[in-house]
Amino acid sequence: MLPSQSNVNMSFFQPPAFLMTGIPGLEALHGWISIPFSCMYTAALTGNCLILLAVRRTPSLHQPMYYFLSMLALTDVGLTLSTLPTTLAVLWFDHSLIAFNACLVQMFFLHSFSVVESSVLMAMSFDRFVAISKPLHYAAVLTNTIIIRIGLAIVARAMLSLFPVPFLLKRLNFCPNKIILSHSFCFHPDVMRRACADITINILYGLYVVVSTGGIDSLLIVLSYSLILYTVLGLASPQERVRALNTCISHILAVFVFFIPCITMSMIHRFGRHLPPTVHALVAYVYLMVPPVLNPIIYSVKSKPIREAMLRVLRGKVQG
Repeated sequence: MLPSQSNVNMSFFQPPAFLMTGIPGLEALHGWISIPFSCMYTAALTGNCLILLAVRRTPSLHQPMYYFLSMLALTDVGLTLSTLPTTLAVLWFDHSLIAFNACLVQMFFLHSFSVVESSVLMAMSFDRFVAISKPLHYAAVLTNTIIIRIGLAIVARAMLSLFPVPFLLKRLNFCPNKIILSHSFCFHPDVMRRACADITINILYGLYVVVSTGGIDSLLIVLSYSLILYTVLGLASPQERVRALNTCISHILAVFVFFIPCITMSMIHRFGRHLPPTVHALVAYVYLMVPPVLNPIIYSVKSKPIREAMLRVLRGKVQG
């Protein structure tokens, strides 16, 4: 029994660290690529922090819609910070090593923030539905207490959904010759496929997380907007219809900016394994970096109160 157990233990391998490649095939250009990446990270952090400060410092924005927008901005900051250290380390300093456990921690937070963003967008669609369908009861339905509970439920949902993932990876035997990751951050499908073991459970659980979070959220968003459209078409005045729909444009754009890259990346990882690694890497970067950059731009352009509040923050003024 003892020799047998010893052989089993000796055959089990987990790498002390992974090697990250940045953008495969473009390693020689990492110095130049780091310039737009650095600009995008700076824009994402600056824009979303401005939204948070604008909402906090402007009493007139202390409304459910802007509280949800603050949740979205805070999530985008977390999503940006999840990948920023390792990505810039690879692009700037060619520091490509990440410890195995640190990789799992990064992966957990990266995917958790993605689930949170999906959930916040779903909550924002519910907010728009209540505002348009039941305007007289809007403040009574979405009280501060309800909004706090929704926020806590969103975080709990993400944490509980992703909690088993690192442990499912820890049980796997990894290949000593497959420790090179395809990105400059730890992404679950990428890490999972470094294993020399049966990963069926990991694949199935990953699919369950995608369907039970992003899948359900996208369906609820479609349902919310179907009900919103039904309500809007019942309005007598064309001006009222336009005014009602105009309050949804920012959110609709944010939904497209998040879900289109998300769906594209999921399809590529499942059905596009024949595609060059560069394509996989670029799609992943678009999914993780474009929404945090574009969301502040979308809301500052389409929402006059947010735009004016952000300008006041930049000028150092606070609205009374």
